[in-house]
Amino acid sequence: MPIYEYHCENCNNDFEYLVFGSEKPDCPSCSSKKVLRMMSACGFVSKGSSGETVSSSASSSSCNGCSATSCSSCSH
Repeated sequence: MPIYEYHCENCNNDFEYLVFGSEKPDCPSCSSKKVLRMMSACGFVSKGSSGETVSSSASSSSCNGCSATSCSSCSH
């Protein structure tokens, strides 16, 4: 069950919501159903075999020319 970030088009509130199945949340501020799921980078910590931090977030691997965290056009 992933947590997604949403933006309310009615009141401009940004919020997170734990999603069960294909449900779409209402805005917790104004109860509007006009919400859009936003793109967000997931955070993680990967440890090497000797305990050193290898990577700390998906956004650290993004290209300089775009905001994507992975793409086939530049092999990142």
